[in-house]
Amino acid sequence: MESKEQIAQAAEDLFLTYGVRSVTMDDISKKLAISKKTIYQHYRDKDEIVCLVTERVMEREEEQINEIKLQAKDVIHELLLLSKYIRAHGQSVNPSVLFDLQRYHRSAWEIYLKFKENVFLYSLIGTLNKGKEMGYIREGVDVEILSLLRLEEIQMAYDPDVFPRDKFNFQEVQVQLFDHFVHGILTSKGLETLKLYKEK
Repeated sequence: MESKEQIAQAAEDLFLTYGVRSVTMDDISKKLAISKKTIYQHYRDKDEIVCLVTERVMEREEEQINEIKLQAKDVIHELLLLSKYIRAHGQSVNPSVLFDLQRYHRSAWEIYLKFKENVFLYSLIGTLNKGKEMGYIREGVDVEILSLLRLEEIQMAYDPDVFPRDKFNFQEVQVQLFDHFVHGILTSKGLETLKLYKEK
């Protein structure tokens, strides 16, 4: 019998590839070659699976952010590493995932929003404040406002209504949004450091 963990992993693979709404319990059972009855022995319904998968993905995102912070040589390097990770990760994720959560799985969407505020936003605010202290970020920058802006930019790039992937390359969209963001907040010292990292 498949374990609860194996079912969650199979569901996650399908959700990230095809989007959440389009994946049915039948799809999950077919992927694992088990009956739907077996899935229902572990999960009440699809929404419970979606919530668990969302928690798993967000926890891995938090681990990755912490790892990047440890690897980064300074604030500029950290911002670049985060941007690179977002581009690589987002390329393999179906663009409808976040918007399926928002429209059809409100409990999972609340889990995402909680992580977004308590982990992603908190982390970015800390990074930008540190950048100010080191002279990389302009003194007049409101780090909370700009951190919120950056998170919304990242999320917006996944929106197929704004950037349909048959017209826009996801990685290029993220590059353009990142460049627009950092050029708006960096001092001359920050821009020079950014240039040096890009040349490497």
